[in-house]
Amino acid sequence: MSRERSDMEALDISINYRDPAWIAVAFMFGLLVRQINLPPMVGFLIAGFVLHLLGAEDSPFLRAVADMGVTLLLFTIGLKLRVNTLFRPEIWATTTIHMALTVGLALGFILSLGWAGFLLFSAVDFTSALIAAFALSFSSTVFAVKTLEDRGSLMSRYGQAAVGILIMQDIAAVVFLAFSSGKLPSLWTFALLALIPARHLLAYIMDRTGHGELLAIFGFSMALGGAALFELVGMKGDLGALAVGVLLSHHAKAKQLANNLMTFKDVFLVGFFLTIGLTGLPTWETAATALVLMVLIPVKAALFVILLQRFRVRSHGAAFGGLVLGNDSEFGLIVVAIAIGTGWLQPEWMTVVAISLCASLILSSLFNVYANAIYNHFRSSLTRLETVRRLPGDEDIDLGGHRMLIFGMGRVGRAAYDEMRSYAQDQIVGIDLDEAQVARNLKEGRNVVLGDATNPEFWSRLITPHEDIEMILIATPNHRTNIEAAIRMRERGYTGPIVSTALYPDQVQELRDNGVDEVFNIYEEAGSGAAKRMHALLGNTEN
Repeated sequence: MSRERSDMEALDISINYRDPAWIAVAFMFGLLVRQINLPPMVGFLIAGFVLHLLGAEDSPFLRAVADMGVTLLLFTIGLKLRVNTLFRPEIWATTTIHMALTVGLALGFILSLGWAGFLLFSAVDFTSALIAAFALSFSSTVFAVKTLEDRGSLMSRYGQAAVGILIMQDIAAVVFLAFSSGKLPSLWTFALLALIPARHLLAYIMDRTGHGELLAIFGFSMALGGAALFELVGMKGDLGALAVGVLLSHHAKAKQLANNLMTFKDVFLVGFFLTIGLTGLPTWETAATALVLMVLIPVKAALFVILLQRFRVRSHGAAFGGLVLGNDSEFGLIVVAIAIGTGWLQPEWMTVVAISLCASLILSSLFNVYANAIYNHFRSSLTRLETVRRLPGDEDIDLGGHRMLIFGMGRVGRAAYDEMRSYAQDQIVGIDLDEAQVARNLKEGRNVVLGDATNPEFWSRLITPHEDIEMILIATPNHRTNIEAAIRMRERGYTGPIVSTALYPDQVQELRDNGVDEVFNIYEEAGSGAAKRMHALLGNTEN
């Protein structure tokens, strides 16, 4: 009995009452900013700063939660990643040129302020300025992917380009970490190549996990196991989670696994955003230095926009990509921590970069909330920078002779297409922003093209008027995307009927308020469809 009591007391001691309190505070701030149409992550960041100003400190529990969130994030990215996209010029060339230009500009900016004796810049030498500039050249993977997911654009052309750029940046960070720490990866690193043939065994196990808790546990095991394997050979664990996700990305259950882990990932990432705010208590000097560095944020975003357009990305995608990537990165904190440990930077720079990161994410959140308005304001200038040649799959679209449009060619879109095919006399076309979905539908004999209904430039791709279209179905899996699509269609002059899908009852009225004529509630209609089948079976039995 005494042993049980001591075990319980040890458990009580290990659970610090402050940790759930800090998470509750993060929830309250997230809820508050959501009321003004800002992403909850902004509230989490502000909560971290407020808690730190009130004397709160980082804890092992929050750090463990944050690490778990980032690991799951990288794993789910891998599940959705097409590795071949990394070899596209709009990804590798944009990343390389952007990092070189950003480091050069930031280096010159920091050295100039240092020579002027301004704030903390006065104490930096060339090496310190170079490390700081390198740390500021990265973009936040967590923020960008979360923003793309919330917008329903993760699988879009610019979304995949943004993710590819982030991964290329992560690879550059891993190389820097390996060499700056003076510890190269172990020779056992080559043994990781055995994971490539091992993917068949992993796929075999994944086939037998079903669709419930075993699938989710399998995902956790793969993410954490991949991270642990890479750590064992001296490589960054997050890269291991990403690699294992890529190995499983072609499995039929990859998308379902990513969806199963999404809620866990979002919960754990609350710890990540809190720990950023709790990194260091700012002084007026560190805060002022960080705010001065914020001048570089619009420069980073503008460079992304220009470079993406130079590599044939349309102006809308380039603008949205630049807004998503125009911020500082959590990798910057890691780079600065190593530089401080080796004596290349003063300790105050950890707080400077942490404040700069938080401020850049808040600013970037505001920009992305009003991304459409920002783009429309600069649209005429941006379109003049577009190249004449288009990327494959981004060419003009001929709607001539088509009577029906379906946006979103997943399960619902495919079923609707097949059902309406005879009625429309094959004068039907599907649109999807996922290249893999487009390829699958074309292989199965459907007329599907690559496109994004929320993208204003999509309509500029139409070389024939869309007045002949009798009906439009919006069947994308993202509610905000469905609303945006309906708004864009009405703005472009389409007056015909629009039908949209919804998952929850509260979404129905919101869709109607934004131009949708009929809403198909997937869960309710599934029950109705089952009842019709039951009636049909009963009728056959009676006969």
